Amino acid sequence: MTKTKQNKKTDSKANAPFYKLTWDFFASAKLAIIVLILIAATSIVGTLIPQNAADSFYFHKYGESLYKLFSVLDFYDMYHAWWFLLLLCLLVINLIVCSIDRLDKTWKIIFPKKISFNIERFKKLKIQKTFTSKNSFEKIVPEYRQYLSKQFKTILEKNSDNSIAIYGEKGRWTRFGVYVVHLSILLLLVGALIGAIFGFKGHMNLNEGESADSVMISKQKTEQKLDFTIKCNTFDIKFYDTGAPEEYKSNISIIENEKEVLKRDIIVNDPLRYKGINFFQSNYGVSSADSLTLEIESKSSKMVYHHTLKAGQSFDLPENGGKFTLIRYLPQFDFKGHNLGESFIGKVKKPDGKEFMIVLPIRFPTFDRMRHGEFVFLAEHYEKKYYTGLQVTYDPGVLYVYAGFILMIAGCFITFFMSHQSIMVEITKEKNDELSVCICGKANRNNQSMKLKIEKMAGQLAKL
Repeated sequence: MTKTKQNKKTDSKANAPFYKLTWDFFASAKLAIIVLILIAATSIVGTLIPQNAADSFYFHKYGESLYKLFSVLDFYDMYHAWWFLLLLCLLVINLIVCSIDRLDKTWKIIFPKKISFNIERFKKLKIQKTFTSKNSFEKIVPEYRQYLSKQFKTILEKNSDNSIAIYGEKGRWTRFGVYVVHLSILLLLVGALIGAIFGFKGHMNLNEGESADSVMISKQKTEQKLDFTIKCNTFDIKFYDTGAPEEYKSNISIIENEKEVLKRDIIVNDPLRYKGINFFQSNYGVSSADSLTLEIESKSSKMVYHHTLKAGQSFDLPENGGKFTLIRYLPQFDFKGHNLGESFIGKVKKPDGKEFMIVLPIRFPTFDRMRHGEFVFLAEHYEKKYYTGLQVTYDPGVLYVYAGFILMIAGCFITFFMSHQSIMVEITKEKNDELSVCICGKANRNNQSMKLKIEKMAGQLAKL
């Protein structure tokens, strides 16, 4: 008999139309579980493999073979990969279809054509409390009716010769709680998809006084045009006594149609937001040097001279030593495989026409002594000109995500702390002129709470 039923079920599935099979596939709870497991598993991969790093980092870390494989699978920017977005889309479709598939049954429970109750079915419930009362039937019924009408929105009654059953219920709408949770998850997923597809994350470096209207996108290494211009007016930095940066901030202006529409300072963890685009203070660096003060020591006369000049400027060396030209500033200088850090490059032209280059590292003031020349050059002091590094993000799906979080909190509260409750109080006349009162109740969730509620009601009704 069982095999026959299974065969009939299999045949009915095989003969079902394509749209029905497709609908059943997306309405399957198994599909939701499989997709969630895949998303969780791939998210672990996304945490183990650093995201959006340089190609050279992955090549040296994983080797050529794994580098190529991971690159094909888009593991280096996994949360924007086509297959990850496809998993999210599958979950969205599954959630929508599941909600619609079960909505008809829930709708009939919440909005029935006629509310009724079965006395015998209530009497079989496990959650019930019975007590006796010596009050008269005519007195106690109105009081119980009034008490229950304050506790429950819907009140019904059924009368017989020697008894009356009063039915009350509330919270039918709480069955929508699970749909609120579903909607919140949908908003979170849709917000993530919108942000991944239409949003961007990039970086821009601005020298003091410089403007730009485009952002370098981290992943594609392409420029993203902005609808406005951003300008770095000034950059300020404070240092601790140890030399470590204490605080750095940028004074930024937003310019539209050649007019300044916004101006403010931004520091770390206090970004500038404009038209949905966030500008975070990310880093900073020295872009150039405005001027350099040189200390020049003559080996022959032991005299020390000082001179201040800017890049591209020249001056005559003392004691008929020729001419010195400051060529440029370098953020770092490589010397025989060693990084000397911030350095100035100069050129000395002797009176006889011979020329040679001078390297002046800031960290190694006595570096030029190794040259054993007629003059020793030291970088005594220089005025730095900084650039500010701004991280720029745009996520058009963030409002959907915020709405999803709010609905998630509301939906979880409704689902776990509220329920559809229904109770029945039956008052029966006994032969000894006493009244037997039986209170029964049920809820679609949290039966322990319903049990405590019935006991509390029994105590309050007994006092009445």
